Amino acid sequence: MTLKSTSFHKPILELISSAQSEFKSRMEQMENCGGLTAERYTRYLSMQYHLTKGVQRHFMICASHPDFSHKLALREFLFKFALEEELHFKIAEKDLENLGTKALPKPFDVELWWSYFDGIVYDKPLVRLGATCILENISSSSGALIQNLMKQASYLNAKNTKFITIHQHGPNLDHGNEILEALHGADLNTSQWNDVETGARNGTLMYLRMADWALQLPAFTKLKTAA
Repeated sequence: MTLKSTSFHKPILELISSAQSEFKSRMEQMENCGGLTAERYTRYLSMQYHLTKGVQRHFMICASHPDFSHKLALREFLFKFALEEELHFKIAEKDLENLGTKALPKPFDVELWWSYFDGIVYDKPLVRLGATCILENISSSSGALIQNLMKQASYLNAKNTKFITIHQHGPNLDHGNEILEALHGADLNTSQWNDVETGARNGTLMYLRMADWALQLPAFTKLKTAA
């Protein structure tokens, strides 16, 4: 199944498409506003380090929810997904080390992300999984832009770009479609899909705030200040 599949829950595809457009606009502005500077890249990796450290707990908690007791394929996916994601923060940490630096303190928007989902994941796991649909798909339409930005950054090399390379999602690691397929096959009811949609909306808002912190793009910084 792909994001264009008409058989998938349409509102989720629309939310993913909107998030992709918002993210792509940031990549386009960065391309025209100094590119992927070392400071921006350090902030991005720091944000991802704090965002992914401990992330396996959320997916294991989701898998344990009683609503999934008869959704064994979804449970199996979530457990495998948790194990695959568990040490990604170490990859970001190593990239930072190979840049000659270390993670910056946890951004406030990352603290908000963890506070929100820690408080809701036990009772409404599908809200967390809705956010996962966004995170695992948001950069999919920006692949060429990201590759171009990386090529223009002379300080980047194979030793300090492992995190971003892995999350470009090649044919052997396509978490974006995998999470959609897992939910598609779980026979969710209307209320459960509503939770997925809530998570997708809130996840988009919070992730874009984190991206704005990392990238420090004038237009988006100004919009946030004005709001």
